Amino acid sequence: MIRSISVPVALLAFMATDVPAQTPSSNDSALRAFEVVRSVLQHPRCQNCHVPGDQPLQGEDSVEHNQNAVRGPTGRGAVASECSSCHLNRNLPLSYGPNSPPGSPDWHLPPPEMKMVFFGLSAGDLCRTIKNPKATGGKNLQAMMAHIRDNRQVAWGWAPGGNRTAPPATRAATVAAFRTWMNAGAPCPN
Repeated sequence: MIRSISVPVALLAFMATDVPAQTPSSNDSALRAFEVVRSVLQHPRCQNCHVPGDQPLQGEDSVEHNQNAVRGPTGRGAVASECSSCHLNRNLPLSYGPNSPPGSPDWHLPPPEMKMVFFGLSAGDLCRTIKNPKATGGKNLQAMMAHIRDNRQVAWGWAPGGNRTAPPATRAATVAAFRTWMNAGAPCPN
């Protein structure tokens, strides 16, 4: 009887020590998911309006906005020079030219008291920013995910019109990656 029990125990001991782990840790999976989110938030479609200063950026190379556009007191531009003066509620047809102003419903930057900066941050700093309700206007991670999933201006980033590139991941893939990262405890890269 002792002999028949010792063989399976020895086999189990061998398997436990000599078989390499085949699954990545949940932290690694979460950090890979966050990289998808980061690649979208720091793509020009997002980061051009999520700037530390008060002048939005434009274009694929994130240069200062023409017409001396500024954030203004509410994020909608300076008085008498609001964002909606040029940015209509939809993209203009291609016949208007490749550099016509893009458009989406309620075009604006985040307000000055909640800039939600994505531009120029390391991956770790971006992670800590979107986890900080003081930097996101009181939004927790669930609300941030809903903002990416449901906001109509955010949706424009994936259909920017003209010769503008879309972010590297689809909206659905970005939301799924955000959820994966959030559900794994939202770890931040170093």
